[in-house]
Amino acid sequence: MTRKWFAFLPNLISLGRLVLVPVSVDMIASRRWVEALAIFLVAGISDALDGWIARRFDLRSELGAYLDAIADKALLICDYVTLAIVGELPMALALLVVSRDVMIIGAVILSWLLDRPMRIKPLWISKANTAGQIGLVDLVLAVLAFGWPLGFWGIVGQWTVAALTLASLAAYFRRWVTHMSA
Repeated sequence: MTRKWFAFLPNLISLGRLVLVPVSVDMIASRRWVEALAIFLVAGISDALDGWIARRFDLRSELGAYLDAIADKALLICDYVTLAIVGELPMALALLVVSRDVMIIGAVILSWLLDRPMRIKPLWISKANTAGQIGLVDLVLAVLAFGWPLGFWGIVGQWTVAALTLASLAAYFRRWVTHMSA
């Protein structure tokens, strides 16, 4: 019985991260920056922890892969949109982050509907994009939590995330077009 519970532990951690999404949004919307930063950091640690447990104890599963990705995307998208709504990030950047994911999901669904399903594997540019997106939210929340000036690094972070997001979208789009044309 203990082994069965332990086998589901990475998935429980991912579900816990999903539960943190509305809490994170509420903290940002309420401008409770220290709490928002703490939640974002806990979510990041839980992401690393569930991945480590799954790899270390060979507990990887298809469900776990989907839950992990959904939890990560839900947190990032919701935090970007909320930070934009409260005026701490440009709305255009939040829309770019959201639009990339919507376009990728739309392309995957379209390939299924056309009976040409494709397997999505993370590309290195996508991993760099995710790291950049996480880094920018961490930076913005830390700046707000500790009253530091955002300044130059905020602008650099925003432009870097925009460039990585566009590059990642282009790479996935190229892969999708190649797959659909084959």
